[in-house]
Amino acid sequence: MTSGESDPVIDALLRAATVRIGGADSTPLWGTGFFVAPGWILTCAHVLAPHLRGDPTRPIRIAGPEVNGGEPLDARLHRWLVDGGPLPEHKVPVEQDLALLRLLEPDAEHECVWLTDRTDHPGGPGVVQGYRPGGEPHPERAVPWKATARINGFDDAYGLRIRPEAEFPRGGSGSPVLDAHTGAVVGVLKSRRAGRDGGMAIAVTALRRFGADYHELTAAHDRWHGQSPKITGHNWVERQHRLPGTGARTGGDEWSPRDRREALALLSAVHPPDGIRPVVELAKKARGGVAAPPGQLLPHAWRDGHGLLYEAGQPAAAIAALHYLRLVAEYERARGGDPSALVDWVTRRLDDVPRIVHTVVTQATLPPGLLRPPDQGGDAERIVLRHPAPGDGRAVVIVELEPVADALTPRFYWRVRVDDGLDVNEPLHEVQTGDGVPPDRLVGELRAPLAEVFASVDAPGAPVPLEVALPADHFDTAVHRWQLTEMARLHHPAYVGVRRAVVLRDIARRGEPGGVWSARWQRLTSAEPPFSACRVPPPRQVPRARQLDEMGPAGIPVLCRPAGGGVGRRTIGMALEAGHGVALWQTENHPEQGCGDFCEEVHRGAAALLAATGGADELPDRLRSIRDDISGRRDGGHWAEGVALLYDDPRRPLPADGDGPVDSP
Repeated sequence: MTSGESDPVIDALLRAATVRIGGADSTPLWGTGFFVAPGWILTCAHVLAPHLRGDPTRPIRIAGPEVNGGEPLDARLHRWLVDGGPLPEHKVPVEQDLALLRLLEPDAEHECVWLTDRTDHPGGPGVVQGYRPGGEPHPERAVPWKATARINGFDDAYGLRIRPEAEFPRGGSGSPVLDAHTGAVVGVLKSRRAGRDGGMAIAVTALRRFGADYHELTAAHDRWHGQSPKITGHNWVERQHRLPGTGARTGGDEWSPRDRREALALLSAVHPPDGIRPVVELAKKARGGVAAPPGQLLPHAWRDGHGLLYEAGQPAAAIAALHYLRLVAEYERARGGDPSALVDWVTRRLDDVPRIVHTVVTQATLPPGLLRPPDQGGDAERIVLRHPAPGDGRAVVIVELEPVADALTPRFYWRVRVDDGLDVNEPLHEVQTGDGVPPDRLVGELRAPLAEVFASVDAPGAPVPLEVALPADHFDTAVHRWQLTEMARLHHPAYVGVRRAVVLRDIARRGEPGGVWSARWQRLTSAEPPFSACRVPPPRQVPRARQLDEMGPAGIPVLCRPAGGGVGRRTIGMALEAGHGVALWQTENHPEQGCGDFCEEVHRGAAALLAATGGADELPDRLRSIRDDISGRRDGGHWAEGVALLYDDPRRPLPADGDGPVDSP
């Protein structure tokens, strides 16, 4: 079989898993979907939105000639990605245009597609199958169709552009896009071009945005394929052995599609990882300490880590895959789980690999610091956590708020990224076009994307820090008071600054750090504690640049007034120009006629905080602990209630803003 041809058996299996979607009242065709796991159907959110706007619980009817003996089945919307749930009345962005349906009769028999585990973007020949309306005189009739397609471009993280040689009919949205080279479904057809051929698809890696549902879905997918027939040849994996993009067709030191099926089925029984970092670290170690090629999406599940082992589109050597599986087993064992089934299979499969490399697997050890140390009694919560530094493998979540130029009132473009301290610094969500978002809508806009990212990277009991980069004019934004959930559990405060360390950064300090900034950071982090709180400006004085320039290595600027305007804005501007990366200020109103009693409380409290701090990287968590105490005691008059912290590490500068999307002329 040549690389441009699709396998006829896989084409037939794809057709068997594809269904038409409509209402339960014989209404015309809504669109197409396909089974990805027992009882789970994937389609586009925009296929459902016009029909569910009045009632999201409305029954949905799906049907296919090889599903349930040809008899229609009822399903309901389980979840979609549209901004956490609101029904769209406009074009749905690519990264939000997926929806999951669940059968109301979960025991119905049906085929399931094979979803790719690869993280890199596919490209090359493909097949799309779906349904289109039958037309008059039977508009409710749906007709199957098939087209060849070639992916030849990408839009951001999830958009797959299909070159203009395939024509897609109305009703095809939600159809599976098969990579003929590997025999795996890599996308979901989103749109056609009006009056022209070609179109757009959504990469199935966007499923990772479903969070916990993604883990449940892919585990069910991998278990189902792991139990599928192994010898008849009429299943996805056996046919994939015939394709040029699946690597080896035999065992030994090469990793075959059968190996992959067995491995992913066994991984589906392992508890999900504690965030993204374990998957990245274990895949990197299995690759000999070499990170996956750039441009990969962040891995959320153990199967995603397996997908990071490919090289130049081909599976890695068997020893690398077995090393990864054994590392996952060690991680599971360290968490108290029982990975014996996975270990036993790895041991048996290792017999086919040259013995000289066996010790790489049999003596596999976890990277240091990957697991949290066990609790050390009731005082464990009071241990001060140092803020992540480059190279230590600990993640931070960064929100970038970039002001919209020429806006009559303040508005922001925003981006959410994760910096793992090693080699991952990927934007996961963003709005970089249009009118931007006004300040009073930022929390609502960021609530769903931040919740998704935190759920991915937080370890149990150890929320990762949040860094918010914004212009100095907006440094009084009380980020630590943001509420990222409308209904928090009683033991989980809604305020983000109580649960996790929250710091501010200067959005203007993008790209390579300046020498003044780096030099002062070096002096600060090398200084012997205690740190000193330097009151700026001094009482009854105007701010002067030399006050900031001549501050000692252990000096931290402290302002008892807002930093977004007036004297405070001039002072914080001088602090930034002098290279200060750490500063404290009070975001609340300041008396018009000089400092008052509360100002003295702020300076006394800041001095005590800094005197007890053993390193600059302790400050974010020490301030978080104070906020936790304030929240527990309901102490609205505490000196630190409205205090913000600048913690801007030049060793981890914000990426230069030269590689983002721009509007076409």
